[in-house]
Formats: sequence, structure tokens, C-alpha cells
Amino acid sequence: MREADVAKSKNASGVQSVERALDVLEALAQADGALGLTTLIQETGLPLATVHRLLTTLAARGYIRQDPESRRYLLGPSVLKLREPYTRLFGVWAQRHLAELADVSQETANLAVLDGSHVVYIAQVGAPQRRLRMFTHVGNRVLPHSSAVGKVLLAFTPREEAERIIERTGLPRRTAATITEWEHFATELDTVARQGYAVDAGEEEEAVRCIAVPVFVVGQPVAAISVSGPAARLETRQQDRLLAEMTRIAAALSASLRAGHTDDEALDQLKSVHT
Repeated sequence: MREADVAKSKNASGVQSVERALDVLEALAQADGALGLTTLIQETGLPLATVHRLLTTLAARGYIRQDPESRRYLLGPSVLKLREPYTRLFGVWAQRHLAELADVSQETANLAVLDGSHVVYIAQVGAPQRRLRMFTHVGNRVLPHSSAVGKVLLAFTPREEAERIIERTGLPRRTAATITEWEHFATELDTVARQGYAVDAGEEEEAVRCIAVPVFVVGQPVAAISVSGPAARLETRQQDRLLAEMTRIAAALSASLRAGHTDDEALDQLKSVHT
């Protein structure tokens, strides 16, 4: 075999190994708990020897771990090393979109993600020429039930997972408007999922109103963008027009995160939740 062919073969093999390792990690990431070896083979479609070799390598680097009792596999602590830098980078990518949203709405624009049982704000652009200080700031963590971003993220999360999150956090009262009963909150999530947006009507902070829409990547709600401001000011706006702009901007952000997809395709996906 020629030297160029050998190099090409090694490169192809290396790429294949990376793809297979990612198959294993994604199978574990999507699992509801730990997976056994047989299930991993079924989920990835890879041979036993290959899966075993990948598991050994990933475990050595801390990206997976094996439960000592069940002998099943789950993601390891090294995965967390990737989350924080990605979250920071995500916030950087979103800045121009948030700046546009702040300009369009003349209110504070936020980007938030679900982190465990809380919502964390990872980027923000202040309202142009507004001096009112909002409760939200980058790094702020809130419970999802009382925030528009939290509601919209839970609404597009599998209901069983949303229920587990609320079981851990409860529904503590933040203001007189906070939803504190599960049946009421479940109905709220159904409404949010149907209409494609969520509203926090003074539920996290009195006299503050927030409107949020999801940011989808390959069908998954990875984040939410929101507009927040004094209730009196936001309530006087034409909400339909604002939501149309938010949906467009969320689609543009979604498209910027997805190689090979256009803004129009992302917009179609976001519009589908409004029908």
C-alpha cells in the first residue's frame, strides 16, 4: 500500500473511532439512567469488542463510569468539564441575537439554560436607554416554575423528567402570583407547549413581566430566550408582534448552532409549535 493510502486509511479509522465513541456517549446521555452492556450494543449497533474497548478508554478518561452494584454504565464526571466552556461559548454566540432582541423590544434580553433542577442565565443584553435594574443577571440561578424561561424549557422536556425536577425543587411561592400547585403547573406547561411561548406575570418578582420562547437544536430545546421588563410597560405592547420577533431571532440563533441548516429551516421548526 502506498504511503498516502496508509495515511488515508489511518485517518478514516481514527474518524470512525471518534464517531463510535460519540455514539456511545450519546446513547448514555439520552438514557433514563444507566445502561447495561447488551443495551449499549443494541443502541449503538456496534460489535461487543468495539463497545468494550470504547468503554474501557472512556472510563479511563472519566467520561463514563460503571456502577459497582448493577455493573451498568453512565456518564462520568469528566463530561462536566465540557459543559462550562460550552455554556460560556453559547453565551458568546448568542450576543448579537440578544442585542437584536433588546433593540427590537426595547427591553432586557436574556438567554438561559436548564442546569439540573435550576435555570441559569448565561447571557444578557440590557435594555437600550433603560436604567431599571432587573433581577436577572448572568450567572443568576432560579427555580424553573416561577420563570418564563423555566416554564418554556420544562414544557418541551419530557413530562416525566419535568415532574422529577419539580419533585426535587417543589413549587415554593416567590410572589402572590407564583403557581404553587402541581395540577395548576402541569396545565400551565400544557398551555406553553401548545402556544410555543411562556409568560412570567410577576411570578418571580413582583411587577416584572417576562416572555420566553425556546431555542431548538435538532429538535431539542437547548435554551430559551426571553424579554423582561416592568409589567406595565410590557403589557401595553402588542404581544403578538413581539412574539413574532422573538420567534424569528430564536430561529436565527438555532440555525447558527446547527451546521448545514438555514435560518428558514429553523424558523419553520419554531413556527410549528405555534400551530
